[in-house]
Amino acid sequence: MTETKPFRVSVDVGGTFTDVAIVNTETHELSVAKVPSTPDDPMKAVMNGLKSADVQLNQVEVFSHGTTVATNALIQRRFPPAALITTKGFRDVLEIRDGTKDELWDAYHDVPEPYIRRRDRYEVEERIDFDGAEVTPLDEAEARRIAGILRRKKIETVAICFINSHANASHEERMAEILREELPDAAISTSSEILPEIFEHDRFSTTVANAVLAPLVSGYVNRLSRQLEEGGYDGDLLLLHSGGGSMTPEMVSRYPVRLAASGIAAGAIAVQDIATRCGYSNAIGLEMGGTSTDIALVYEGDIRITKQWQVEYGFPICFPSIEVGTIGAGGGSEAWIDEAGSLRNGPQSAGADPGPVCYERGGTEATNTDANVTLGRLGTELIGGALKLNPDAAREAVNKTVADPLGLDTETAAENIVQVANANMADAVRLLSIRRGYDPRDFVLVVGGGAGALHGAEVARDLSIPTVVVPPHPGVTSAQGCLLVDIRHDITKMYQAPVDEVDTADLRKEFQALISEARERLHKEHVPEERMKFKLTASMRYRGQWRSLTVEIPESDNPLDDAVAMFHDEHEREYSFADREGAVEFYQIGLIAIGELENPPFKHYDVEEHEAELPETTRPVYFSAHGGWADVPIYHRPDLKAGAKLNGPAIIDQFDATTVIPPGDRAEIDEWSNIRIHIGKATNA
Repeated sequence: MTETKPFRVSVDVGGTFTDVAIVNTETHELSVAKVPSTPDDPMKAVMNGLKSADVQLNQVEVFSHGTTVATNALIQRRFPPAALITTKGFRDVLEIRDGTKDELWDAYHDVPEPYIRRRDRYEVEERIDFDGAEVTPLDEAEARRIAGILRRKKIETVAICFINSHANASHEERMAEILREELPDAAISTSSEILPEIFEHDRFSTTVANAVLAPLVSGYVNRLSRQLEEGGYDGDLLLLHSGGGSMTPEMVSRYPVRLAASGIAAGAIAVQDIATRCGYSNAIGLEMGGTSTDIALVYEGDIRITKQWQVEYGFPICFPSIEVGTIGAGGGSEAWIDEAGSLRNGPQSAGADPGPVCYERGGTEATNTDANVTLGRLGTELIGGALKLNPDAAREAVNKTVADPLGLDTETAAENIVQVANANMADAVRLLSIRRGYDPRDFVLVVGGGAGALHGAEVARDLSIPTVVVPPHPGVTSAQGCLLVDIRHDITKMYQAPVDEVDTADLRKEFQALISEARERLHKEHVPEERMKFKLTASMRYRGQWRSLTVEIPESDNPLDDAVAMFHDEHEREYSFADREGAVEFYQIGLIAIGELENPPFKHYDVEEHEAELPETTRPVYFSAHGGWADVPIYHRPDLKAGAKLNGPAIIDQFDATTVIPPGDRAEIDEWSNIRIHIGKATNA
């Protein structure tokens, strides 16, 4: 008889803290742990978190992990020796890029250097035509000569990017065979496997990012897998990727670039789940951590997906990814005064080391955390007392950084620091919502991260969002999201044809080929046939356009007609325009392959509506809208049962976060133990 293992565990590595979430599938209880991150070796923090949570790995059924290893490697550019091999004449595609720049009006501002230096980019004679016909055979003698150079240079990873390989991969595949013969230990990435799409800059950039990450990510994943196995875990390590699914180590070794933005995607998954269980189909996620704030959007139950994103401007990664906006607004973001005398907030951050001034670890500039401590919104300790905060040091920093230079009193300066941070976050939400045709007033705001619940209600007020949801453990939202993801692969193929000229039999054949490839991948990841789900997609555009929009092909009597109608609707929502009589063409087809995992059960509570009993503990908290300083009740979150209601101003403390209920707002505890804050709905009860 197979032993039942009652625990599902997830770990998310953030810039400041590493979070652990554990669900007991028998009792449905969710428990959490939080430890400082270890940037030099993230695996140390993972193991420290498991130890802190007292996790017995031999009792764990599923272990999932969101990691910053890939993202940090791209930011810090700590790459192993790498090379690019391309078609003669295309050595500088990575440098030419698309001709744009992020600082449009700064003539002296250049984008960063490509991930692979020019001296390590090699050309070989070969040519495939646009329609896949061979024009010039691959020069195999030259290919082997280049392989010899790479061997002497001790190159560890190679990207192969031939022009038009999306139409015919034979030359890339042969080049890869030669390299594997000559360089058996090197990691090889071919653009025809990584991103078989027409635009060469996007394809080259994505493949190069995959190549430079391959040894680093595979090394980390393999080390962690061995460590977990030695501790008693005998299942697959599941790693969250940017598209909102997970991969096993075997797939990670082929597509390591998909782990970039891994943990960010987890937060969006958690927002979708929390909002759905609360009965909201539209939600905006605001996860404010120690160094940044991540913003995601859920519309009609679906998370918004983008097909092009980047860690550094100019180097796109074109795998489907959950669209998350990130700004430098976190608990450790520093306040500063610009040359015009205006107060600014971030993106500079004190991070985990040295951290805010109140940590007394060497920080010198006032941060959002210091401002909240000065205002009394944060107490004198975090993480259940493991981290002590010095309010005198916080006040001194606020005075030195903002109050004295601007001639303000301490409290006004601290509140202004918080208000600037809130305004920055509200503006970022507008970019992801109003700019895309969504009205924030139709959404609920789900806050997470260690600082999200501190600021959430005031951000919602700025945006006229009526309700804020604070999950039971907001400080570990991303770790909770890691518990919820299925195995997922996104596979695409170029398919250009006017919709009214599509041969449905040919289209069906192309989709069947994608499904066969997806089945092969999922079988390698031990997904049983009955848990495989496939969604067909099509990227379409109006004839004459070069940008496309992706829609899901529905299961209906007339799937192509319905897909075209969906394209028109999406185009109108995205761009406020639709030419419903205009010619539409396919640009690309795709497949979302899902290996369904059983979602962990979260505890549901019986609701008995009642006014929360006032706690004995109070502390002075400053709200200018409430007349300044006042003794505010400090609730201990575990003491608030489902159905409890209370008016602001109030503070709710817990292990991993602090929730601020501003004056005039009304809070209640729902059946999932979330705090729902109703903006401007305080009563006289």
